[in-house]
Parts: sequence; C-alpha cells; structure tokens
Amino acid sequence: MGRADAIAYPPRGLSRDEAARYIGVGATKFDEMVKDGRMPKPKRIDGRTLWDRVALDIAFTDLPSVDSGNFFDRLHAVE
Repeated sequence: MGRADAIAYPPRGLSRDEAARYIGVGATKFDEMVKDGRMPKPKRIDGRTLWDRVALDIAFTDLPSVDSGNFFDRLHAVE
C-alpha cells in the first residue's frame, strides 16, 4: 500500500497531543478530562499510549451541549 492510503484512512490510535487536538482542547485540559472521566482512558500497545479515535467520538458526543435542557421543555418555551 502506498502513501496515499495513509490519507484515505485516518489513524484509529491517537497520541495524547493528537487526541487533544482532535477534540479541540489543549493537552492539559485533555489530561483533566481523562482524569475526571469525560474522556476515555488510553490503550497501551507495547510501549505506546494511544487513544481510540472512536472512543473519543463517543465521549465527545456524550458531553453536554451549551443548551442541554430537555427537548420538550424547549418546545413549550417556543409556544
């Protein structure tokens, strides 16, 4: 497989810095989020520590939105 394949397939495992950039925060904030459980813990592959991109997607989706109130309460407020 050639170099073009690396572009076609984003890596599943991300380093700490890559994972932090992926979700849009700095490394220190990312560390805090891993520690408090908002982001997943890493996986170990031999001597490497990597974060699963799919697990990051799930954790990011689970973060509260700016307006995280009940959908039906918001509908009532519009009436």
